[in-house]
Amino acid sequence: MTQSQETEYQAVSPSDFFYRNREIAGFSNPSRAIYVGVREILENSLDACESAQIPPEIYVRLTELSSSSGGENGTAVYLLRIQDNGTGVPSEEIPACFAQVFYGSKYTLKQNRGTFGMGGKMTILYGQITTHKPVIVTSSTGEEIHEFEMMMDIQKNQPQVLRHTMLANEKGWRGTIVELQIEGDYPRIMSRMIEYIRQTAMVNPYADITFVDPKNRLYRFERGTTQMPPVPQRVKPHPHGIDVETLRRMLLVTRARDMKGFMMEHFQGVGPKTAEKFLAFAGIKHETKPVSLQSDDIVKLVRAAKEFQEFYRPDASCLSPIGPDLLETGIRKELNLTDADFIKTVQRPPATYSGYPFIVEAALVAGPTIRKIGNGITLYRFANRIPLLFDESSCVTYKVISKDINWRTYNVQQETPLVVAIHLCSTKIPYKSVGKEFLADQVEVEKEITNAIREAARDLRIFISRSVKLEKQKHRLNIFGKYLPKIAEFSMKLGDRTEMPDVQRLLDEIMVVNQKEEDEENGVEENGNGEENGVLPPPEEEVPEEELEEELKEEKIDGEAD
Repeated sequence: MTQSQETEYQAVSPSDFFYRNREIAGFSNPSRAIYVGVREILENSLDACESAQIPPEIYVRLTELSSSSGGENGTAVYLLRIQDNGTGVPSEEIPACFAQVFYGSKYTLKQNRGTFGMGGKMTILYGQITTHKPVIVTSSTGEEIHEFEMMMDIQKNQPQVLRHTMLANEKGWRGTIVELQIEGDYPRIMSRMIEYIRQTAMVNPYADITFVDPKNRLYRFERGTTQMPPVPQRVKPHPHGIDVETLRRMLLVTRARDMKGFMMEHFQGVGPKTAEKFLAFAGIKHETKPVSLQSDDIVKLVRAAKEFQEFYRPDASCLSPIGPDLLETGIRKELNLTDADFIKTVQRPPATYSGYPFIVEAALVAGPTIRKIGNGITLYRFANRIPLLFDESSCVTYKVISKDINWRTYNVQQETPLVVAIHLCSTKIPYKSVGKEFLADQVEVEKEITNAIREAARDLRIFISRSVKLEKQKHRLNIFGKYLPKIAEFSMKLGDRTEMPDVQRLLDEIMVVNQKEEDEENGVEENGNGEENGVLPPPEEEVPEEELEEELKEEKIDGEAD
């Protein structure tokens, strides 16, 4: 075999791997790269604020430094600066947190925006390989201010600190500032960038976000409330979500003396009786020492854990849903809704897939303001409070609204203007790709999204039914108002009278009769205290019985499961 025919083997570091395959992290072209870069660092800033329950104040600025092609739509080098008022990063952790791939604080079992803990580092890596300029990180936890100028040693996956400056912090500032140069194509992604920040403000209504673009245009997204969702709690893994490697690692470090104690110590919701039942089901004695388990025993234990049905549901305290009130606040704020518009927000009970808890939240919006957006359904998708803007047709949410929901059941026609917002929060979002842009077709997730929309759509059916009746009444009143005065004038002349009949009193009586008919049709009646009791009205149009039976069947199944 000649030298040229020999195969060369080598190992690469994580940073070197992503340097060679940056497309899988979303950095596929200059426009997507600058979008993903802003998104990843902005979301890290939101996490830093929320972890300490601090209403976020985030400043984002893109400054064009030089153009590579000289054209309006060409690639250019931009200076990206993002500043927050979060917890700050301890000085000893700054180099590794920003310049070492797979190092961070997100590798725990609780809800996080990031999935892999590498988005911000990939942005810094991409900036370095396209501009060969260092990143400057300034941060303080409330004491002195530390400023680091760094580059990443890609081959070794290690930070290279070029400069470290410590400054006095007389005003007690706390937060983080990230400045880096990055090559990108902002004009091509401009509309998506602004839409991303707007939707981020929609699902984070407690955040105050300022964005200054390369043309010095300022976009301000003011907070609508200071109320924030609860902080997700770190929890133990659930037995249904365990795998062989994770269990093997647990067995190596456990302090438990027997398998019964091991199950109780390392897994959530496992008490003495449940541990004994499960170990009997798995065929392992509860007094067995963890270190004595062989490979076959570990595999048998994992398989039994997935089949055993008497474990409690996964603990949902590791999740932090937006909540119906905050979701409504954000949507009202960013869509500029009025009192004439309809909005219904729904939060489903916690559910699980593959041992991971998740919660689905949904909102339906209709009315005069939504008519200005356009006909048909406008879909907003969110995962762990992250807007998903790309690959909509590949997402399970799109499948639900286009195939699983029969909108005619709720009086929604094909051209009816409607906004549907879906938010999924989980410790493990079922993304289809590393780019985190669309959700996979998980059966349990699809079912919860479907039921959330159905729950909100029942109130939408009432709103549409009343809106149709109101339009008919207005049309009738317009006709009466146009012709009654002429009829009254003709009658006055015909009867040789000098006084004009009171037409307005007749119109008022017609309005009263219309309102009474509407209340009766909608099942609204007054009780003895003068209060109104609302009952679901029948649909405006005749709905096929099989559709109603299907929905009732789904609701019955959900009720039994809950």
